[in-house]
Amino acid sequence: MKLRTRLVISFCIIIFVPIIMAAIGLYAINTILPTLNIQWSSTSYEYIAHLPDFKNLVVDVMISVILILFFTAAILVIWTYSGIISRLRQLNKAAENIRDGNLDFSIDTKGHDEISELSESFEAMRKRLQMNAQEKLDAEQEHRMLISNIAHDLKTPITAIKGYSEGILDGVADTPEKQERYLKTIYNKANEMNTLINELTLYSNIDTNKIPYNFHKLNVKDYFTDCMEELEMDLENQHMQLTFFNYVDEDTLMIADPEQLGRVIHNIIGNAIKYMRAEEPSFISMRIKDVGDFIQVEIEDNGKGIAQKDLQKIFERFYRTDASRNSAQGGSGIGLSIVKKIVEDHGGYVWATAKEGEGTCMHFVLRKYIELQPGGTK
Repeated sequence: MKLRTRLVISFCIIIFVPIIMAAIGLYAINTILPTLNIQWSSTSYEYIAHLPDFKNLVVDVMISVILILFFTAAILVIWTYSGIISRLRQLNKAAENIRDGNLDFSIDTKGHDEISELSESFEAMRKRLQMNAQEKLDAEQEHRMLISNIAHDLKTPITAIKGYSEGILDGVADTPEKQERYLKTIYNKANEMNTLINELTLYSNIDTNKIPYNFHKLNVKDYFTDCMEELEMDLENQHMQLTFFNYVDEDTLMIADPEQLGRVIHNIIGNAIKYMRAEEPSFISMRIKDVGDFIQVEIEDNGKGIAQKDLQKIFERFYRTDASRNSAQGGSGIGLSIVKKIVEDHGGYVWATAKEGEGTCMHFVLRKYIELQPGGTK
C-alpha cells in the first residue's frame, strides 16, 4: 500500500472515530435518557432523577470511548510500524552493510509502495556495486596473470640469447658455421621478444578500446592473395606448405582495415606454427567462401589440435591450453583474444573446430560490401 494511502487512512480514522463515538454517545443518551425518571423544575432547571444511574451511564460511555480510541491508536501505531519503520530499519541495515563493504546479502523488494521502490533502488545499487567489485577482482587476476605470462615468455628467449651469446664469447662457436647458427638463433629469439612486446602494446590498446582503425573498401580476392604471397616466403623457410583457395567472385568487396585484418591472419597462422608436429610434414590451408552477405575465411592446419574442453576458451584473454603451458614456444595467451576483438570490431565473429592429434581450423566471417542500387535494392 502506498505511503500516501496509509496517511490518508490514518488521518480519516483519527478524525472520524471520535466523531462516530460522539454520535453513538449522543444517540445513547437521547435514547436512554427519556426512559429515566427525570423531573425538571420550571424555575431552576434542576432535575430530580435517578442520578446514580445517569452517572454510571456517562462513566461507561467515557470509558468505552477511551478504550476504543486507545486500541485504535495502538492498531495505527502497529500498522505504521510494520509497514514503514521495520522496512526503514532493513534499508538502514543494508546501508551499513554496503558501507562496511559487505555486499553478499539481498534486500526484500516485495510490495508496490514508496518503500518498495526505494528498496528496489537499494537492491539495484547493491548488485551494481557487487558486479563492479567482481570485475575489479577479475581485472586484478588478469593483470597478475599477464605479469606472470610476460615473465615466463620473456625469460625463455632472454635465456636463449644469453646462452648463445656466452657461447660466442667463450669460443664454443669456434667455426663460422656455428657462429652463424648461434647468431640466427639470437636474431630469432629477439624477434620473438619483439612480437611479444607488440602484442602487449596492442592488448593495452584493446583493453582501453584505442585500436586505430582505418577502414577501406577492399577486393576480397586481391587482398587475401597478397596476404598469402607475403606469408608463403616465410613458411617456405620453415619448410611448411601453404595452399590458398578462393571461392568468391572476383569483384566481391568488403570494408576492412587491411593492417588489422592482416594481424588477424598473422596471429592465427603464427599460432598454428607454434603447435605443429615436428614428426610430420606441416601444411596450412586458407579457404575463402561466399556465405550470403558474408565471406567466410577458414585457416586449417595439421598440427596437434585442441582439446574439446579448450575450444570455447581459446579466445579468452590469457587463456593457454595445457599444450601451450608445457611448450617452450607457448605464447602469452592474448594472440587469439586480439583476433576475436578485431574480427568483432569488423562486424564479424570467429570460432574454431579441432581434433586432437589431427589439426585445427579457425573460422571467421566478415560482412561483404554491398552497394545499394537506386530504389533500395542490392
